[in-house]
Amino acid sequence: MIRVVVVDDEALIRTGFQHILDNADDIEVVAAVSGGQAVAVVRELGPDVVLLDIRMPDVDGLTVLAELRRLRQPPVVAMLTTFSMDEYVATALRSGAAGFLLKDTDPLQLPVLVRTLAGGGVVLSSQVTRAVVDGYLDSSPQEAATHCVAHLTVRERAVLVLIAEGLSNAGIGARMHLSTGTVKDHVSAVLTKLGVGSRVQAALLAERAGLLRAPQDREDG
Repeated sequence: MIRVVVVDDEALIRTGFQHILDNADDIEVVAAVSGGQAVAVVRELGPDVVLLDIRMPDVDGLTVLAELRRLRQPPVVAMLTTFSMDEYVATALRSGAAGFLLKDTDPLQLPVLVRTLAGGGVVLSSQVTRAVVDGYLDSSPQEAATHCVAHLTVRERAVLVLIAEGLSNAGIGARMHLSTGTVKDHVSAVLTKLGVGSRVQAALLAERAGLLRAPQDREDG
């Protein structure tokens, strides 16, 4: 069972997300709270995944994210936003968020994306814009990204594409017919060669290098 906490300042959003996710057999929303309650609730309940509003009036979502990342066993956190060009998104990704979703995400896709997060995959809304990619990787122009990717082996490049599609290690292993241990080795090599510290950064670098045909929701397979 994947345990989820939804954090949003709007009760309607919290209730809607909880209703959608609780209808999934393998997902349980253990709490749906406003920003001011978030850290205490997460510390008490220890959820697997937190869906966190990036803009809240009572407490800034980035502040909550920073506090959650300092927990001894931090949950996977994905940011919720209403704006496809939210300038805070790049900062959230740098701060350790596993991705972000627009609040109008297709309800049928929401449980799938939560499973992706719980499995260690990357989730980026289909409305990821060039502005977000550029804001996150502002020090890595397209030429530099292409140069970095060129140092990967054929198999490592295939792994990078699947990381960018949101697959977890298990999902990559199933797709490429490799053991999870072998996938972990390849992922580690990819991150090292690209000089990045997270799967999200690797995914966005792949985007910039042109390895993906078009921005799309990254879902676990």
